[in-house]
Amino acid sequence: MTSIAVEICYWLIAASIAELASAVPSAGGVYHWASITAGPHGRVCGWFAGWWNVMAWIFGLAAILQIVAAQLVSMYALFHPGMVPQRWQIFIAYVICTWLCCFPVLFANKALPMMESLAGSLTVVGLIVTVIVCAVVPKHATSTSVWTEWQNATGYESNVFVFLLGMLNGAFACGSPDVISHLAEEVPSPSINLPKAILAQFIAGFLTGIFYLIGMFYGIINLTAVVENSYLFPLTEIYRQIPSSAAGSLGLLILAFLPTVLQVIGIYIIVSRGLWTLARDNALPFSNVFGRISHKHRNPFNSIVLCAGICTVLGFIYLGSSTAFSAFVGSFVLLSSLSYLMAILPHLLSKRSRIPPGWFWMKGGIGYAVNGFSCVYLMAFVVIFCFPFALPATAGTMNYASLMTGSLSLFIAIFWYWRRKEYLGPQALERHV
Repeated sequence: MTSIAVEICYWLIAASIAELASAVPSAGGVYHWASITAGPHGRVCGWFAGWWNVMAWIFGLAAILQIVAAQLVSMYALFHPGMVPQRWQIFIAYVICTWLCCFPVLFANKALPMMESLAGSLTVVGLIVTVIVCAVVPKHATSTSVWTEWQNATGYESNVFVFLLGMLNGAFACGSPDVISHLAEEVPSPSINLPKAILAQFIAGFLTGIFYLIGMFYGIINLTAVVENSYLFPLTEIYRQIPSSAAGSLGLLILAFLPTVLQVIGIYIIVSRGLWTLARDNALPFSNVFGRISHKHRNPFNSIVLCAGICTVLGFIYLGSSTAFSAFVGSFVLLSSLSYLMAILPHLLSKRSRIPPGWFWMKGGIGYAVNGFSCVYLMAFVVIFCFPFALPATAGTMNYASLMTGSLSLFIAIFWYWRRKEYLGPQALERHV
């Protein structure tokens, strides 16, 4: 139910993002939109929106890389029952995956569209095969446990609050509504195609997510074993329970692993374009280096290398402390939500008058209602997602996302005062003001 609830909320946020993307198609996404919708305060609002969004995507990339690394190690552990995966093993796999996934983005620019199409196909094939396997195996969870039982093991007394806190997982599952907007300068007729692509993303995400979750819930025979698994990747334990064999579990994990690797390549594209856009507008240190487009490779080569370098540093943080690493990647939802809010809220407060309507435009009261709900949801859940995931909280289980988001925002503010004279602002701004 939490996934359905958060999907509905994110559909409205996606509609708000699609409207802005149609009106002002730009690789900068929320960075450019906030610069326009905030009017006289556009430079500083765009600065914060751009930095929040890029940081969120960097941490999102690191989180997916850690998942890929954990998948690799857990696949090996399936066939070695006495093995307990260690953090250093995942770190090695993490660094290898970081650079192996970086190389195609650097050197195989023409093959990237094919890789993204392959990722979509593998996702659909993996979903169908996994759901079929879940349906045909002899052992299933009962329908009562799947549809009617509620277990609150968080330590919070209010089930309503636990439901709201649980929407964090759904926020990760439904995907980021701005992801496609960062390819605005690389697709034909972006004013028309970006809203269509965002709609397709959320329709596909909703349907595949619902069927996949139902299959997983029926496949979990022992929930306690999933919670207490030693693989450092809970899906491995779930897949171990479904076919009840290591070979079958490996097959299901491979079906999840391959599209995830290709997803990493896609996120590299998004992050590097975001960094390149900021550097192009003189918002990064060494902007003359990271704001270049390589004529040989026809991509922001230096920005792509910077992405891989930052992720490698985050990998060393994971090696030293998984809690510290979780603090960084756990701030993904907060930072991305703040960046959306920085673009949508000024759009609403300015009576939706500072940008010209695009191909997709919500007319009349519908636009105000959708934008208004999106802002209320984002503001409310930025607070809710700062609470600890369970009580009593310890140093190792505390939710440090609020601390990390606040610290990074303070850095962005200090950097603004240092850099504001050199900061050019979005170079695409003049075409829409």
